[in-house]
Amino acid sequence: MKKVSLVIPMYYEEKVVDECYKRVHKVLVELEDYEYEIIFVNDGSQDKTLELLEEIAKKDTNVKIVSFSRNFGHQAAVTAGLKETTGDAVVILDADMQDPPELIPEMLKLWEQGNEVIYGKRKTRDGESVFKLATAKVFYKTLNKLSDVDIPKDTGDFRLVDKKVVDTMNNLPEHNKFLRGLWSWVGYKQYAFEYERKERFAGETKYPLKKMIKLASDGIISFSTKPLKLVGALGIFSIFVSMCILIYAIISYIFKLNSLSAGWTSLMVAITFFAGVQLLSLWIISEYIGRIYDESKNRPQYVIDKKINIEENERSSKV
Repeated sequence: MKKVSLVIPMYYEEKVVDECYKRVHKVLVELEDYEYEIIFVNDGSQDKTLELLEEIAKKDTNVKIVSFSRNFGHQAAVTAGLKETTGDAVVILDADMQDPPELIPEMLKLWEQGNEVIYGKRKTRDGESVFKLATAKVFYKTLNKLSDVDIPKDTGDFRLVDKKVVDTMNNLPEHNKFLRGLWSWVGYKQYAFEYERKERFAGETKYPLKKMIKLASDGIISFSTKPLKLVGALGIFSIFVSMCILIYAIISYIFKLNSLSAGWTSLMVAITFFAGVQLLSLWIISEYIGRIYDESKNRPQYVIDKKINIEENERSSKV
């Protein structure tokens, strides 16, 4: 009998734990010819999230828990869950129920037809601000222009993937993972599954502006070297501007068009312009150097405090 695994990150989700489990459990028990497991990853929540999950796990041994020692972030939580899966197909789902678990049977049918990555593509995004919708649109447009890999727009982490794709992802050694991009990078047969994204069942978004910027930075730096090429372009542009200023100065001196000694404004503009170009270039380069430094330390992406209802499996033993 085939098995489907669900990976659900949890971060301060005490208000949605019960509803999430009830809806997911109802869908899974109604699946014919499928065993199932639900892997909740507690990403360092300090509310009652872990306590509520433990109560559920006592009653349902198909519920497994990975609990971090502190908050390591959504991408790390998904990564940890993937390494504990034992299913033939794996579904990644957020706890807030914006991505309806009731769509899982349809996604499984698409998987049975030979598709190996079925990613959710949002037709609508209810309950999200105009600012978030606009920034998301700009982010995906910018990322695809910079990246050598085509990353589908209007997608998140909601998707169903084949076990061999999961094994490939688990073997990628990098620490600062941008999973949405990596799913595209690994290839395989992919299918866009369109759906309507709902409002959160309860609670608040765990992706404020600061984390959105961090995610965008991870995506651009992980999948593109074009910002480094931009540094070179800025350098060439700066040289061009300086040559124009030099030519202007020579012509002004020869034909006595203007007195340069009194031109402190143009001098300050030139100095601040070139200083800005240099600082911008250093910032772009430092972002890449910082990633190299993080990778060179070879620290784990997360630290697990405890596991519940989980035995050592082939995938986690490879980590």
